[in-house]
Amino acid sequence: MVSVRPGRPEDARQIVGFQLRLAMETENLRLDPEVVAKGVAAIFSGKAEGRYWIAEVDGEVAGCTLTLPEWSDWRNGTVLWIHSVYVRREFRRRGVFRGIYEHLRRMVEADESLRGLRLYVEKGNTPAKRTYRTLGMDGSHYQMYEWLK
Repeated sequence: MVSVRPGRPEDARQIVGFQLRLAMETENLRLDPEVVAKGVAAIFSGKAEGRYWIAEVDGEVAGCTLTLPEWSDWRNGTVLWIHSVYVRREFRRRGVFRGIYEHLRRMVEADESLRGLRLYVEKGNTPAKRTYRTLGMDGSHYQMYEWLK
């Protein structure tokens, strides 16, 4: 069974490792570990707004995600963006992300200030897209554009 809890500062090292693997697996992108460590630390220190969620199976860390708030004037509330989803290989296809998603969805449903969940996925990440559709998420009628330095 999957249990989900808020991330803690002592999870930071494992989260950094997950993010390095995530970038390599999904985009063949080698991230700078020092930069990622500072980014993760910024969440725990409050320098950056967001919250990590840790999924455990039988007490063992199986994966994590980061949620970031986005204010929606259209909805007069906050939409949580799901970022940096990572599930360890040996726990994939065992409901780990489903557990995280259901936890977040219940949280949104219970909180009047929260309006929904969003995420983006790398275009070629077919397994992730299939998982998100299975959970009832849709591809939305929006297309995301970005500019990154």
